[in-house]
Amino acid sequence: MSAYAALAEPHRRQILDLLRDGERPVGELVERLDLSQPGVSKHLKVLREAGLVAVRTEGKQRLYALRPGPLAEVAQWLEPYRVFWARTLDALEHHLEDNP
Repeated sequence: MSAYAALAEPHRRQILDLLRDGERPVGELVERLDLSQPGVSKHLKVLREAGLVAVRTEGKQRLYALRPGPLAEVAQWLEPYRVFWARTLDALEHHLEDNP
């Protein structure tokens, strides 16, 4: 699965949001999300296969962390759209200033 397809699912984006601050064990992700442990594990598997997260084992825990590479690729793809929106919002600002 591509990073783009993995990011299409809202729960997966929530998991990535939680991992922004650093690695977390599966149990903590389950506590923070409105999902069962098998549901979180299913989403983590998809994210891992898409290369968006890495996992390491520490004792009995599996710790998940973000992998920056695929996210950088997504950010690069989004850049032209950021430019588009910036131009659009600038045009709106000028229109509102000219037409109070």
